[in-house]
Amino acid sequence: MSPVDWYAWVVLPIIVFFARIADVTLGTIRIIFVSRGQRNVAPLLGFCEVFIWIVAIGQIVQHLSSLTSFIGYAAGFAVGNYVGMSIEDRLAIGTLVVRIILQRDATLLTERLHEAGFGVTSLDAMGSTGPVKLIYTIVKRRDLGQVSQLIHSTNPRAFFSVEEVRSAEMGIFPAGAQVRNGQVHGRKSK
Repeated sequence: MSPVDWYAWVVLPIIVFFARIADVTLGTIRIIFVSRGQRNVAPLLGFCEVFIWIVAIGQIVQHLSSLTSFIGYAAGFAVGNYVGMSIEDRLAIGTLVVRIILQRDATLLTERLHEAGFGVTSLDAMGSTGPVKLIYTIVKRRDLGQVSQLIHSTNPRAFFSVEEVRSAEMGIFPAGAQVRNGQVHGRKSK
């Protein structure tokens, strides 16, 4: 195998694979940042993403006969999606609303959420089987596990749903949360 063939069939697919992982990971994180209102970071990520993509495509176009490059391209795309979502999970960026529906007294759960530093809004409501208590709390995404654990330990059969919040203003947030211009921002480091 000549050095040109070696590059086209072995080295290039590996380069393309890792380039695709990088650009798709950046693209996945960029989309998540845009959807969560992080508009300052998204353009920079987009620039890096497209630059890497152009370099990878340029190399593939120069070696169109390399089937292994196409496989590296597709495999890098798949792995890049996985890596991007994994990084986003670890970053835990964003704010969530947790909606809890209880068929019994909500006092204990409300108290535990307050003790943990979370703001709580509680309403009387009517469910399909009769009166229920509806509890709302807004939490940072990184705190969802703690809130979920409080719900399960207090009311193991509670129904709850979680949704993304684009912004939250003027509420009670755990110690360390910063509020600037009425908007909730990340915690101060301890």
